[in-house]
Amino acid sequence: MKQTVLVVEDEPAILTLLRYNLEREGFSVSEARDGEEALTQLEERRPDAVLLDWMLPLVSGIEVCRRIRRAPAWRDLPVIMLTARTEEGDRIRGLDSGADDYVVKPFSPNELIARLRAVIRRARPATAAETLEFADVSLDLAGHRVSRGGTPIHLGPTEFRLLRYLMERPGRVFSREQLLDAVWGHDAYVEPRTVDVHIRRLRKAMNDGDRTDLIRTVRTAGYSLDLSQV
Repeated sequence: MKQTVLVVEDEPAILTLLRYNLEREGFSVSEARDGEEALTQLEERRPDAVLLDWMLPLVSGIEVCRRIRRAPAWRDLPVIMLTARTEEGDRIRGLDSGADDYVVKPFSPNELIARLRAVIRRARPATAAETLEFADVSLDLAGHRVSRGGTPIHLGPTEFRLLRYLMERPGRVFSREQLLDAVWGHDAYVEPRTVDVHIRRLRKAMNDGDRTDLIRTVRTAGYSLDLSQV
């Protein structure tokens, strides 16, 4: 069965370019030309991923992305933001809204499709795998157990959820706000700095015995699980 991509783009030339290249690579494509139409289509049918333009009529791409992340049915839906905005602050804003990746126009269709396949692939282990692996860390979802190098690691419930979320999406940097939404939930009233406290607890448990720290702190951006730390 073909994977479906919802392309949300109001420029006809770019929409045609995306449809041609996606269908050539075996994807099924649905289209929306404004933010309201995109949200309506999502209600009717969940795609495998969304390519989302930033500047859209009626509802902006940033707001569409925020609504996707607020809805439990769409929370893990892969989203790539497409935009002509090139400033670092814009990229951070796009990622903070919940986008999985950020591609600047003009773009290479081949690179975009490679990134699209990567975010779809990363989203699938979250629902399919019984055990997550990263470096020498193993997380048993069914048994709710964690080990590193074969040695059991004892984590509290919040640290377990935090580690699981990071292991499902290795290499990606998450802001405190994104981690709060994903691990604590949108309705929880928790200060963003609470994330720092639980990251410290997670690091202490995982790094006991002077093990290498796998959690990377990205100044002003957030945290990621990153093999470059090794």
